[in-house]
Amino acid sequence: MKVNVMSDILKANDLLAQDIKEMLKKKQIVSWNIMGSPGSGKTSILERLIPMLPGDVKAAVIEGDLATSRDAERIAKTGVQSTQINTQGACHLDAAMVRTALEKIDLDDISILFIENVGNLICPAGFSLGETGRIIVSSITEGDDKPEKYPSMFKNAHVVLLNKIDLKSQTNFRIDNFTREMKKINPQADIMQISATNGSGFTELVNWVVGRLL
Repeated sequence: MKVNVMSDILKANDLLAQDIKEMLKKKQIVSWNIMGSPGSGKTSILERLIPMLPGDVKAAVIEGDLATSRDAERIAKTGVQSTQINTQGACHLDAAMVRTALEKIDLDDISILFIENVGNLICPAGFSLGETGRIIVSSITEGDDKPEKYPSMFKNAHVVLLNKIDLKSQTNFRIDNFTREMKKINPQADIMQISATNGSGFTELVNWVVGRLL
């Protein structure tokens, strides 16, 4: 029974997610589902990335958290549209939550939508949000073994942002091991070494994001 119920939930989610995807594509909006552990730097990356986008690239952000509006408030300071989803305990966003949040965004005024998912390396992987693709954030401080430990999260990534690279000398993180695991799980994914603290790698990231606009 539990298997059947979960199957029905995922099917309903996927149908709504497809509707969202088609709507955003019609409006020529590229959307990225940003996932990663709590503290990996998802919000900090957006805070640095958004002001670096070209002036004609208008962005909006949907922030997902269990509680508080702190991340949405941080993003709003960059000057873009920002709305918060509080899941009230749910460990991931779903398409229904995103569809409701989209009603608060002027979609005619943007060309890119960032959806920052709940900090979690398990639950969000199974729920499509109608996104164009997925950006996974993994930080140096988490260790280099995450791709093989959490394959469902990494196997559908379009790009993996290896954040906090400025701290590498203070850890035993092995970039070659992380890269090797990623190649096993998802050889097509791009891997970028960045630092949301000092801006390292962000020129490449901006070019990557802008290069994938419709």
